[in-house]
Amino acid sequence: MTAAGLIFSNIHDRSIPEMTQRRTMASIPFGCRYRMIDFPLSNMVHSDITTVGVITHYNYQSLLDHIGTGKDWDLARRSGGIKILPPYVTAYENSAAGKLYENRLEALMGSVNFINRVSADYLVLSDCDVLLNIDLRAVIDDHIASGAYMTLVTKHLSPADYQFDQRVNVVGIGADNRITEVAKFKPQDDAVDICTNIIVIKRTDLQTLIGDAMAHGYKDFYHDIIGKNLEKRNIRAYRYEGWYAYVSSLESYFAISMQLLDSEVRKNLFSADGRNIYTKTRNSAPTHYSQNANVVNSLVADGCVIEGTVENSILFRGVHVGRGTVVKNCILLQDTYVGANADLHCVITDKNVVIKDERRLSGHATMPFFIGKGQSV
Repeated sequence: MTAAGLIFSNIHDRSIPEMTQRRTMASIPFGCRYRMIDFPLSNMVHSDITTVGVITHYNYQSLLDHIGTGKDWDLARRSGGIKILPPYVTAYENSAAGKLYENRLEALMGSVNFINRVSADYLVLSDCDVLLNIDLRAVIDDHIASGAYMTLVTKHLSPADYQFDQRVNVVGIGADNRITEVAKFKPQDDAVDICTNIIVIKRTDLQTLIGDAMAHGYKDFYHDIIGKNLEKRNIRAYRYEGWYAYVSSLESYFAISMQLLDSEVRKNLFSADGRNIYTKTRNSAPTHYSQNANVVNSLVADGCVIEGTVENSILFRGVHVGRGTVVKNCILLQDTYVGANADLHCVITDKNVVIKDERRLSGHATMPFFIGKGQSV
């Protein structure tokens, strides 16, 4: 049994437009030194999936720079390895010439050459806006043992666990973990089982599925493919029990990032059962803490210069915090420069932001203050 991976890098870019204006969802920075794509890539590599296709759409220059040859994930291989798949769906109808895909099904249609040429028996599909550390080998083994047509990884959530700012795919699960219904809506007050958009399917079945979708003009993967086959096919749920988060907006990105300040959350996400999350290795000098620096309950990457106070915050590489400055409950991305005697509260800065001396900037946990890439305040 062999398996290959297929990652959708842009499928939900519109969920967080503030941070995807110049990059893909897959290349959004997260947790001091990681990118969102590091999580599905690492999950696949730990599960012996060494052929991975990454479906692109637009604004993927930073994604290409981050992935490189794939050597940081042990995917720089002569056979297999990581493949960047072009975004255009031009091979099926003349009217689609030069057209970018608009949904999950069209993205799969544009990747049919990769699907046809890969030699794996099974394919694992995954998005980049879901954060979890999962053993995909267990999912594949369960899929094979059950004889299912398709297996969807699901997560049971109580109302207290909701992080949704938009509609999600909610499933009903019956006997023997068989999915009985699927609907897209925003959960309100009830416990629900949601699909994490991690799917396992036999490669030949996916080829047939894509052909049928093209022939019938289907548009929606969950409604037209899964929903219409629930009675005809054995479509099962694999219940994931570990830590899970879904980045569906800037507010959820902020809230999820703040959870990383809990050591138990970091352990469950970055090293669950010995499965570490890999990322691109960069050589940076150690962070310099001046005599007046005061850092409390924060994550600070290499290459920073801290001369002020940092509390309950996440600082990426190369961040400078000036003398007398107070940074609380903030996320400062790479190479952000904060001058002297500034005061920041619930602020998210993109890369290369400059905040001048004595600035007072404040948001709220439910509406963080965001400063775009390269801006000066």
